[in-house]
Amino acid sequence: MKPISTFCVIPDLPDQLAPLWDLGHNLWCSWCQEAVVVFCRMDPEAWIVSGRNPLRFLSALGPEQLAELSSDTGLTDHIEGVVSRFEEYRKRRSWFEQSYPASPMSIGYFSLEFGLAESLPIFSGGLGVLAGDHLKSASDLGLPLVGIGLLYRQGYFQQALNSDDWQTELYPESDFDHMPIQQVTTPSGDPLVVQVPFPRGSVHARVWSVEVGRTALYLLDTNIEQNEPDDRDITSILYGGDSEMRIRQEILLGIGGLRALYAMGIRPSICHMNEGHCAFQALERIRILMVEQGFSFEAAREATVAGNIFTTHTPVSAGNDWFPHQLVSDYLGAYAGELGLSIEQLLGLGRTDPQDSEGEFCMTVLALRLSTHSNAVSRLHGEVSRQMWAGLWPDVTAAEVPITSITNGVHSQTWVSPEMADLFDRHMGEGWRYNSSGENWRELISQVPDAELWVVRQRRRHRLVEYARSHLASQFRRQGDSRAKIDQLLEQLDGNVLTIGFARRFATYKRANLILNNLDRLEALLSDGERPVQILFAGKAHPHDDAGKEMIREVISLSRQERFAGKAFFLEGYDVNVARFLVQGSDVWLNTPRRPQEASGTSGMKAALNGSLNISVLDGWWAEACELHAGWAIGRDEIYENPRYQDEVESNTLYDLLESEVIPLFYDRGDDGVPGAWVGRMKEAIGTLVPVFNTHRMVRQYVDELYAPNQARWEQLNSDRDRIAQLSEWKSNVRAAWPEVNIDHVKADPPNLPRVGTVIPLEATVSLGHLSPEDVRVEIYMGRVDTQHEIQQPETLALSYLSSNGDGQHAFGGEYRCATPGSQGFTLRVLPCHADLRDPLEMGLVCWA
Repeated sequence: MKPISTFCVIPDLPDQLAPLWDLGHNLWCSWCQEAVVVFCRMDPEAWIVSGRNPLRFLSALGPEQLAELSSDTGLTDHIEGVVSRFEEYRKRRSWFEQSYPASPMSIGYFSLEFGLAESLPIFSGGLGVLAGDHLKSASDLGLPLVGIGLLYRQGYFQQALNSDDWQTELYPESDFDHMPIQQVTTPSGDPLVVQVPFPRGSVHARVWSVEVGRTALYLLDTNIEQNEPDDRDITSILYGGDSEMRIRQEILLGIGGLRALYAMGIRPSICHMNEGHCAFQALERIRILMVEQGFSFEAAREATVAGNIFTTHTPVSAGNDWFPHQLVSDYLGAYAGELGLSIEQLLGLGRTDPQDSEGEFCMTVLALRLSTHSNAVSRLHGEVSRQMWAGLWPDVTAAEVPITSITNGVHSQTWVSPEMADLFDRHMGEGWRYNSSGENWRELISQVPDAELWVVRQRRRHRLVEYARSHLASQFRRQGDSRAKIDQLLEQLDGNVLTIGFARRFATYKRANLILNNLDRLEALLSDGERPVQILFAGKAHPHDDAGKEMIREVISLSRQERFAGKAFFLEGYDVNVARFLVQGSDVWLNTPRRPQEASGTSGMKAALNGSLNISVLDGWWAEACELHAGWAIGRDEIYENPRYQDEVESNTLYDLLESEVIPLFYDRGDDGVPGAWVGRMKEAIGTLVPVFNTHRMVRQYVDELYAPNQARWEQLNSDRDRIAQLSEWKSNVRAAWPEVNIDHVKADPPNLPRVGTVIPLEATVSLGHLSPEDVRVEIYMGRVDTQHEIQQPETLALSYLSSNGDGQHAFGGEYRCATPGSQGFTLRVLPCHADLRDPLEMGLVCWA
């Protein structure tokens, strides 16, 4: 029987405890450790049972317990202190206010998932956690930013292992009443609902808000009565279903998300797309401007692209979203008409080759084409991305493909252990929480007594072992193991033993089994009576990734072998809490991806924050972090054609490192029991990595390098309707006339043996057809020449206009200066040139000599 009315009853908290209910609705309390301590202090066991969810925790406390807690003056004073700290946090003058006073910037950050806290299960892994950490640092730094995502009823799956050690997936329903979300309402008090176009009619989406410190996150939910059952399921499961479900979710996120912001009066000047899932927002932004200003598609495109930022996370083409053209036609055919486009024109925006009528539609291609700036998430990933998407700019050299890089980071306050945070507070002051710029991190951490830092490391390892024993005992009981066997296994876990952690998504390229490549060598490492080692694994495979699931079973099978029993374990149910214990308690963090398939990786950053030392392949962030000499590299970035040989080489390198350097360093103790050289390496890791690989640095970099410059350009273009129209018309004319552009003749007379400093005059005759010399930039493209006769590390220099012959030919001249010895070379090229172009290469039009 269905009710005729529903409502949510909230707990009747005593006045002394009532502030905790409001505080529990703001996710600031998930990264303020004093707030976490308050909840844990009230009832440690109930706090764990609640899943560290403040609202569920408070709702579970009975009247007698509440009365007893409210009479505890020590607790109530503690609560008042946390509330005061939160008010101080909200009023604190932020970095953004100081750096960009009176800026009209407004940022919309779109992401298909956000990993903020256990109480909001709408994320699957690294991409979501990165998005969540981005919002947290945006709050700490005071950015005018809001997040936009989807509110999944079942979120991502919970992992369980069956009796055959095969991963199974559970999809429990989320309890919205005990999640830190609130419905957004209209001025009349009704729930705010937006409509999104779909083939069978509009889908309605309710809007919820989440408080993330000083930042708001808005989430769309289609599970409402106005929708058909199939449409209600759009926000059921993150990454669930087939390609059709994926495109429905991405239409909802991009088009619906922007409509929701506009309905709330939020009109972002900068829209940041976190991965290609969000790219449809760029089309909706164009459509809105066409309706409001009467612009053509091309003019509206120019006006809006100036404010779009795109971050790509996937270094493998197949890992991006590719949709069959018929699916896109079915879902966006009518919408294309609203944009004044044919469906083929819309499809062309997302095809690598716009003229390929059978080509698939790629969300990353759409985002790249409709963004003024695109970036990868590490320096190496930038190189990979420029190579991978070079086909979109066929006449541009791969090194100049307009994809830059901003290396990811982690939110330090979220991932640091309480003990390490206390140590930082004592020796660095609380300023590290709000400004991780790190000018003096290395100096300050070097002054910490070795014994003090070692005590923190010991304490966290012991806590990890205690947690692992409890977690594994429940896991083994569910799988049917006897109590005697469980006790025998778990008593071997030792809080004093060198502990290696490996926890991440079990995709095959991450090679969780690389350390299993030679079991005899591994046994020798783990079974050394004088210098023992233990390994803790955790991670999920995608529900459809049987190869990843098989890898999990391989790890578990090893842990069940007699020679490895009690020395290697796999912890099921990988989630934020499991990850937190592992990154805070492991001595060594192991990372073994197949280079260059790791875009960035952030788990090693979290481990380094807690004094763990990284051993990793030179991929993602570690390719640049290891330059700081704060850990160990597996190999020297070699890539072999045979993957098995690659695994053999790198697994042997890993064993060699562990045998000859890592294990001896850990167990080399002084008279005081402290491993001085190991602690010195910990200090090096903390002092050099933590101040760089954090989201405060990352977000400031986004502001300084992308948000602020494009805000200025967006304002400039959108303040002058005629300017937009003129730029759009100019681009159309240039594209039409570009086939007429040609470098007819180059005159250069270098001496036979030029010396450094020799100046070589150049003159070029260029045919421009219907274009004028003001429409182009003629450049010398010069640099060192390698053995393949390719110019490396090029420099460019513009030539000056000299004269015209009246017949479409124009002369340009300049000088080539021989700056360094060795093989040198140059060529010439012509690029479009206009005052309102962000980059002469953005149009992809280049004429080479």
